[in-house]
Amino acid sequence: MGADQVRRERLLVALYERHHRALLHYALRLTDGDQQHAEDVVQETLLRAWQHADMLEPDEALRWLYTVARNVAISAYHRGTRNRVVEVTIDGDDALTSDDELERVLESWQVLDALHTLTINHRTVLVELFYRRRSVAEAATVLGVPVGTVKSRSHYALRALRDALCERGVISA
Repeated sequence: MGADQVRRERLLVALYERHHRALLHYALRLTDGDQQHAEDVVQETLLRAWQHADMLEPDEALRWLYTVARNVAISAYHRGTRNRVVEVTIDGDDALTSDDELERVLESWQVLDALHTLTINHRTVLVELFYRRRSVAEAATVLGVPVGTVKSRSHYALRALRDALCERGVISA
């Protein structure tokens, strides 16, 4: 590993240790509290910092990082990547009753059965994102693929899962 590569990695570690929390907090404000989108913004920002390592010092980089994060968030918004599924919490009044428990168990079995009809790549990405509740960035790291690949696979996997559940009559088209 060359000296430049070592310097880049040390810079990235230092930036992450010193500024990650502040940068994530800032990105959350930029993304209206969307944790996954904010993490993507931070990751892209740190990637750009790594690419510009020759002009950054860890102690003086926060303003630059904020500017880049803002630009990344704006670019993502204009590209339309803000169309994300919003999680909705269920209030206690809306929670399932014990009469619905059997139905819920049967549906979960049908979903599991439908998951097994997916390709291994699609099934694995859904398991990482939805069952293990990993962010897209974390899933990409665990699976050893780029973030864009995780996003693409999850899109097509959810589409295939929906089709499989429609065939089983679990959901309507």
